[in-house]
Amino acid sequence: MAPVVIIGSGMAAYSLAREFRKLDKETALLIITGDDGSAYAKPMLSNALTKQKTAQQLVTATAEQMGDQLNAEIRNFEQVSAINSEAHTFSIGAEVIHYSKLVLALGAEPFRPPIEGDVDAILSVNDLADYDRFRQQIEAKEQIAIIGGGLIGCEFANDLANAGFQVSVIDRNPQPLSYLMPEVIGQQLNMALQRWGVEWHSQDEVTRVSRKGEGFELLLQSGVKMYADVVLSAVGLRSRTQLAAKAGLTVNRGIVVDSYLQSSGKDIYALGDCAEVKGAVRPFVMPLMIGARALAKTLVGTKTAVEYPAMPVALKTPAYPVSVLPPAPDVEGEWQIEQIEDAIKALYLDGEEQLRGFALSGMALKQAAVLAKSVVLTSAASLPA
Repeated sequence: MAPVVIIGSGMAAYSLAREFRKLDKETALLIITGDDGSAYAKPMLSNALTKQKTAQQLVTATAEQMGDQLNAEIRNFEQVSAINSEAHTFSIGAEVIHYSKLVLALGAEPFRPPIEGDVDAILSVNDLADYDRFRQQIEAKEQIAIIGGGLIGCEFANDLANAGFQVSVIDRNPQPLSYLMPEVIGQQLNMALQRWGVEWHSQDEVTRVSRKGEGFELLLQSGVKMYADVVLSAVGLRSRTQLAAKAGLTVNRGIVVDSYLQSSGKDIYALGDCAEVKGAVRPFVMPLMIGARALAKTLVGTKTAVEYPAMPVALKTPAYPVSVLPPAPDVEGEWQIEQIEDAIKALYLDGEEQLRGFALSGMALKQAAVLAKSVVLTSAASLPA
């Protein structure tokens, strides 16, 4: 019998493989990955400097060790070039391999903003190899410029500042994470990061990056020029859909799948950051873990739909910790804000006074789990894409 095949070796892929092996210990399992196949927790990348972790220290298991744990064949440093859904085959160069079921766990890739100049020198940290490269680049450096003040940008800013770097953040919005939470919490996060030494350039954009000496000069839309030893882009991610599109699968913002995570191709599924489920791409760890458990059951013959609960996100910003569950984009309502000393409790209520989202800081963080149970969800994403 042809194997179950997973393309990818990130958290989604290995989480699915573990869940699959809990239910089926014998069916052949093949994992194909373009990198070295090391297992690690991707969320650790944005606070690893504070913990003084090298890329190698973040690895929890090598590809060989994962193969032994999962009773799986893991082929690393190999790229799938094509998928033939009708024949149930895929190709690695000239080699054609049959599959019984195929799971695309391709992840996402950094979005590149339209910037002129030496754009190839702008770094991003999306995987372990990126982090290793970034650590090498910032060695013996002082000034780091971060393009983007979203969740990842804020986490890296906090981590770098805590590690002793001079950090500047450039973002087009008036305050951090303005797409996730109300202005007042964003302002508090901004001020807290500034107290940690982070310089904030809000409502501005980088238009050009030019080499200057051993570093770079950044030209902002406002006309401001600034210098940095290293430039990091953290403006967001895009689902990897190229392979699926080439195979004729339906793609939109991600690989379009149904509630069983099945794509438009028979016996082809998608999981994690590359998948668009019920019209939304759901990033972060919790959705992929929930999806992995459901999909594993489907792969062994018990067809199981994925159901997502309310899933708040805790920002890794020690300067000002925040827990947020943003309302779905299609929900109309207003933020109701209660502030007591250092705590802010912001509830997003719709026209019928139903709780649709929240943002918490300070002592109010303790209420996250209770509030999450009261949030009324819609078919749209409960997390940002």
